[in-house]
Amino acid sequence: MTGATRLAVWGDPIAHSRSPQLHDAAYRVLGRTWSFERVRVAEGEFDGVLAGLDASWRGLAVTMPLKERAWRASGWRDRRAQLTGAVNTLLLPGADVPRPTGAPASAPVGFNTDVGGIVAALADEGIAEVGSVRIVGAGATSASALVAAAEMGASTASVVARRPERAAPLVELGEALGVPVSVEPFGGPHAPVDLTVCALPGGTILPDEDADALAAGGHPLFDVAYHPWPSHLASRWQGPAIPGLGMLLHQAVLQVRVFTTGSVDEPLASEDDVRAAMRSALMGD
Repeated sequence: MTGATRLAVWGDPIAHSRSPQLHDAAYRVLGRTWSFERVRVAEGEFDGVLAGLDASWRGLAVTMPLKERAWRASGWRDRRAQLTGAVNTLLLPGADVPRPTGAPASAPVGFNTDVGGIVAALADEGIAEVGSVRIVGAGATSASALVAAAEMGASTASVVARRPERAAPLVELGEALGVPVSVEPFGGPHAPVDLTVCALPGGTILPDEDADALAAGGHPLFDVAYHPWPSHLASRWQGPAIPGLGMLLHQAVLQVRVFTTGSVDEPLASEDDVRAAMRSALMGD
């Protein structure tokens, strides 16, 4: 592949990822003959595989369980990545785009596009503001959900976690954001909220009594998972249940911005056309 420009999504597992279809659709519209691969990389292998990449590699999309590793590998991080401690997008050294002020030339640049993906996906569903949010789970995506909720105006948040100690970083993040965070056990009782965000891995099956305690109330559920759908929690939900496909789409649009312009904030040429092509690829049209 001499002279080729290469990108990939890394994770473990990774066979389910639909990032190649999304990115390939975008680059066709943009007239870029870039390849986008799907590569399984175990957490313990991340640093070594990253160090072994040659100059043909432009950037990486990063999924579970590698977002914290990608954060540590970044020589510069955007605000959302700094807040969450998670990077899902790496712009590699040598990419022919402007680098952020202060970013070292020899290290990857890290971004968190999950936050923007959540905000845009909820906006598609007519949810632009929330006052209170409940987040199910305490991993890296939960931190992105909390930052997204803060950007949408949330004044309070709660985290439902099996092990309350795992939620401690989210409580600290809430303090930094000015959004008080309480920690709740599964099984309830759960106070009414405007929105629940489930940040559990796809395929997670909760005990029915825990799912039902969360599902009561009729408010919307945004589940970051999208396969299989409906998720177990969504199947028992008593209000609107929104899958994570919109988040996948919108965070990928932001990744394409990074890989082509060097900035998450710089709109693409023909971005509406790019987004439409990516949405079509996502839906299998």
